[in-house]
Amino acid sequence: MGLTALSDAAPKPGWRHVVLAALVLGSLIGILSLAPIAQDADYHAFADRRTFAGIPSFLDVVSNLPFLIVGVLGLRFCMRAEPGAVRSAWTALFAGVAFVSIGSAWYHWHPTNATLVWDRLPMTIAFMGLFVALLGEYVSKRLAAVLLVPAVALGIASVLYWYWTDDLSPYVWIQLVPLLTIPAVMVLFRSGYSHQWLLLVGLGWYVLAKVAELNDLAIYSGTREIVSGHTLKHLLAAAGSYCILLMLQKRIPEQKQEPL
Repeated sequence: MGLTALSDAAPKPGWRHVVLAALVLGSLIGILSLAPIAQDADYHAFADRRTFAGIPSFLDVVSNLPFLIVGVLGLRFCMRAEPGAVRSAWTALFAGVAFVSIGSAWYHWHPTNATLVWDRLPMTIAFMGLFVALLGEYVSKRLAAVLLVPAVALGIASVLYWYWTDDLSPYVWIQLVPLLTIPAVMVLFRSGYSHQWLLLVGLGWYVLAKVAELNDLAIYSGTREIVSGHTLKHLLAAAGSYCILLMLQKRIPEQKQEPL
């Protein structure tokens, strides 16, 4: 069956579509209505700055390797699937994950706002790829065909907007909306595939990653300076990405029960 939706027919809009649209647009309006979110002046001051083998912040740099592995495996899987708008969205997700490994490693080697741009740009591609893929599989494949390019462009624009204005508000929404969409579409719609619970597992890993990121120094101190929260953030976020890949690899169409 590949990665395309089980049916090409676009469903008639109903109350479920209204609820989903209200969630997406409401979250955007809510964030934009708040005061501008400035970049924390201490953001670049990570807990673990140890150098090893000539690599500064060694663990924060090398812990990006799992992103590269998951991204490449995901791209390889997508290339063998049937072409279509939904496959393109999943491909964008895994391309973003793969390039996060490069951008994030570069940033942690030399943390500045300029290098942080290249860390965040691929993340927005991954987030928007996931968002559009979910819409394509749960709501309408035609919607994915229309939204992928503008969604990715919007993600990239959110990073540039932050860099030029020091306002993170649009970038925060780009990260938030796919995470809100996962449980929403699973409650409101049906994908037609098995193993969708792995999406929730992946979401759980990402939430833990954000918790680890926010407790960078506390985790570093609590582990007697063995590992920092930011290093764990990379590993946990990569685990979340792998859960999505595992879902795509293992799922079968519920109507025909044939492996992909």
